[in-house]
Amino acid sequence: MADQGGSYRASEPEWGGLMAAAQEGDREAYERLLLAILPSLRQLVAVRLGDPASVEDVVQNVLLSIHRARHTYQPARPFGPWMRTIARNAVVDSQRKSATRRRRERPLSEAEEFPEPSQPVESSPPLSTSVREALEALPPGQRQAVELIHLRELSVAEAAARAGITPGALKVRAHRGYRALRVLLGGDEK
Repeated sequence: MADQGGSYRASEPEWGGLMAAAQEGDREAYERLLLAILPSLRQLVAVRLGDPASVEDVVQNVLLSIHRARHTYQPARPFGPWMRTIARNAVVDSQRKSATRRRRERPLSEAEEFPEPSQPVESSPPLSTSVREALEALPPGQRQAVELIHLRELSVAEAAARAGITPGALKVRAHRGYRALRVLLGGDEK
């Protein structure tokens, strides 16, 4: 059956034949099958998921699962239920992962998400005047890295997330900050 664009479009009863041909190595039949089932998969996933942002990701996972499990399809049986079972399992997996993520994560407030580099240090130990002045003399990025890691005692990953940079970039900033502090405080230049 051809649509207005002239491309071949299989109906659900034909999907089993296309999959059987694909199992025999017919690449063209496999491509036609995947293109034919795509609208049905999108609709099925969208109805069950309800989250438009996740639909395409789940559809892609379904297509990968179909590809990996194509050898398990039995040509004597209908293709539709086999495909819908794979899709249903992918939707359930996606919902399970989302629920787990929602339980473990909490949304950041705007202040936590976009902290000011010169934000005062929360609950930091008292600093001597010379150390405070040396810290203030650092460039904002280096000062922020030193404050987050050394004074607030955050892990590199937490500090990098708060600064909005990669952990590697934060380590570089902190290292440069420590070196500058040693020079400013009259220590070694190493």
